[in-house]
Amino acid sequence: MPNPDPRTLWQLTEAAGPLDQRFFLDDTTRLPFDAIACGVASEPFLAAVRDAHVMIRTTNQLGAALALLALDGIARRIVLCTPDLSPEHMRFAIDTAEVGVVASDRPLPELADLGVKVIIMDGPAVTPTGFGRDGRVETEWALFTSGTTGPPKMAIHSLAALTGVIARDAAPATGSVWCTFYDIRRYGGLQILLRALIGGGSMVLSSEHEAPVDFLARAGGAGVTFISGTPTHWRRAMLSPAAALIAPRDVRMSGEVADQAIIEKLRATYPNARVCHAFASTEGGVAFEVADGLAGFPAAWVGQPRGVVELGVVDGTLRIRSPRTATRYLGDKAPPLKEPDGFVDTKDMVELRGERYHFVGRRDGVINVGGLKVHPEEVEAVVNRHPFVEMSLVRSRRSPIIGAIVVADVVLSHTADDNARESDGAKQLEAEIIESCRQALAWFKVPASVRIVPSLNVNAAGKLVRKSA
Repeated sequence: MPNPDPRTLWQLTEAAGPLDQRFFLDDTTRLPFDAIACGVASEPFLAAVRDAHVMIRTTNQLGAALALLALDGIARRIVLCTPDLSPEHMRFAIDTAEVGVVASDRPLPELADLGVKVIIMDGPAVTPTGFGRDGRVETEWALFTSGTTGPPKMAIHSLAALTGVIARDAAPATGSVWCTFYDIRRYGGLQILLRALIGGGSMVLSSEHEAPVDFLARAGGAGVTFISGTPTHWRRAMLSPAAALIAPRDVRMSGEVADQAIIEKLRATYPNARVCHAFASTEGGVAFEVADGLAGFPAAWVGQPRGVVELGVVDGTLRIRSPRTATRYLGDKAPPLKEPDGFVDTKDMVELRGERYHFVGRRDGVINVGGLKVHPEEVEAVVNRHPFVEMSLVRSRRSPIIGAIVVADVVLSHTADDNARESDGAKQLEAEIIESCRQALAWFKVPASVRIVPSLNVNAAGKLVRKSA
């Protein structure tokens, strides 16, 4: 997709607001944007990255953000490496993306035999100042997709597609402070970073080594105004009193089904904030956001163009067509990213209830109960309505009679009384949850058992880890 704006990411950042009033903040460093602007990249660095395919593999998110600012418009392709890419898949990623240079903040001896040149960046000194942008190239951005097993997929975006949802002509939101539980090396986190840079704000970066209470305290101290994460991120945050340490104006959710319970809890916790849930994916880009306080989205949005985004539902699956979508997957043997008509199949299932579509789960996450289909997320939405439940995971358990049955693991909220945490009280709570499911769901969707657990496993993207038992 040709970029209608010839400016690079750094030039868009410079144009968005005074650099001396903006900053990056992670768990070790506060870096003013005007300090970034003072750096001058070395000639060896420029010679190595110009027109090259460059993978960014850094220890922390700040290093990745600086590398993105430095490389856009200079490198022919940027490959933004997620921190959890396994060594066994590194060679595949480098070969598929035709990487010749790896930009890092540390030596990478494990790449010595892979035929790439490793360049060690030196913090803010690797910056766009002095790059000589007259020969700017249209940089491809390769992002790893999530939720796959085996070798990872990489989707190609342009800067224009990635920033298509951001109103560049709007007045800069000077003084805004953006923050996310996501890692910016994933699509969801990258979107927040780009909004901060191009929207005139500052950015608070999370750290995998930091406890949630410390992260929220740091975000609150920085005056965070916009914060995002998955529903699971938010449920875990609200298990702690640290949730009260921030007072944002805008709270967002994406990446998982946002059920009515989590929407209402966030609205109650942050009564002065605009609470919304968005739908986006690495392949499909940002499709829409919903800010009316209800789960799902209006059925009227389907089949009717809303600006540049078109939504469709085929066989219960949401499809998206817009200039914000990725163009293709990398690799000669990669499957087509788009349908022949230009729509991206999101593989997210929706169900029409009245005048609203509700997300019910992933197409590949269905539990088969005697030939009947159960979407775990649909059951979780009912379980999570109980006032003592903070979060839940619905999964399958083998059954010698019907193949599989539905069971639920539940984490109690901090509002649960002591009786609910004791043996007899726990049994009563489990019975209440099962009964509420019987009243709201078909018989085959009702959990055969409910188990109270201290925590649930969460993957590197901040989503519940789902697998059959």
